[in-house]
Amino acid sequence: MRRTRLHRVAVAALVLLGSWAVAGTSPAGAATPAAAPAPSPGLLQAMQRDLGLSAQQAEARLAAERTAAAAEPKARAAAGSAYGGSWFDDETGRLTVAVTSGASDSTLRAVRTTGATVRTVQHSARQLDTAKARLDGTSAPQGVSAWRVDPKANTLVVDVVRAARSDNDVQRFLSRARAAGPVTVRTVSAPPQTFAAGTVGGDPYYTGNVRCSIGFSVYGGFVTAGHCGRPGAGVSGWDGSYIGTFQGASFPDNDYAWVSVGSGWWTVPVVLGWGTVPDQLVRGSAVAPVGASVCRSGSTTHWHCGTVLAHNETVNYSQGAVHQLTKTSVCAEPGDSGGSFISGDQAQGVTSGGWGNCSGGGETWFQPVNEILNRYGLTLHTA
Repeated sequence: MRRTRLHRVAVAALVLLGSWAVAGTSPAGAATPAAAPAPSPGLLQAMQRDLGLSAQQAEARLAAERTAAAAEPKARAAAGSAYGGSWFDDETGRLTVAVTSGASDSTLRAVRTTGATVRTVQHSARQLDTAKARLDGTSAPQGVSAWRVDPKANTLVVDVVRAARSDNDVQRFLSRARAAGPVTVRTVSAPPQTFAAGTVGGDPYYTGNVRCSIGFSVYGGFVTAGHCGRPGAGVSGWDGSYIGTFQGASFPDNDYAWVSVGSGWWTVPVVLGWGTVPDQLVRGSAVAPVGASVCRSGSTTHWHCGTVLAHNETVNYSQGAVHQLTKTSVCAEPGDSGGSFISGDQAQGVTSGGWGNCSGGGETWFQPVNEILNRYGLTLHTA
């Protein structure tokens, strides 16, 4: 749906030109509000559409996910060296924590005290992370799409493009993976790609002939995807006016960047709802666990929701591998790169890439926002 020029002016003013009174600032790390405001009707409607929930189920899920996100660091600490990973179980509405079979009864009790459900597994998260790190130190053929630790399966999962499954280079990579640790091979229909696009009038920002999407406001600018620009590159807004300059960017290996703003533009803690939902306030950056709901805002396909599928995944783009991405079931298309991933009112990350589209479905990865904040010493602008 194309907006009128008057609406564009209003939205631009809201995102980068508004003057907001801010209750406080948040440090570069995660922050969670003391009390959750009621979710907007539009957010609940988007979750109903994309997750197949009723309004009551969507509201209950958001509350349960908030509880699970708060419990996760406590449960991880309680499990200690026996920790095998965690995820949000949408059937029980609780955090599930994997604990290795040799854990003591006192450890199991301590984990349950946090409100989490316990599942016994063979391999610890440390063992699986070490196996993944061995793979991260090697190069992968283009037929290998991505690899990650799956806490539910308690293995490494390697995604292979269906057409390249029998390729000799792919088979050699899988042999290296199996030598590193337990492996599950998953077939995907297409290789990953970034979601930058050629210039199209009326969308959030441009650098050269590339259109991308604003991620989250930070004090002094905004964060976005690294593949959208290089340090020193100028950035213009939807109306062609100068916004600012890329101050830092990394791609591949990472996929993050930040842009300073000036010339009458400044920042507010808002994610655009594009008329699908009301514009969303950002109140912190607490990490949503695997299985939690998450929504994305981007300049091409606007607002879509799904769930977190994996943390710390390595994605093998044609330009090179990118590490520590979060995988989701949310769709995206070219031009959505850099846009916001948010769970409830908590910033999660900026859109990196994926496969598929919003007509037929697909999967998408984002670069976690807390890593970007810590890398550049930035402070998230929160309400």
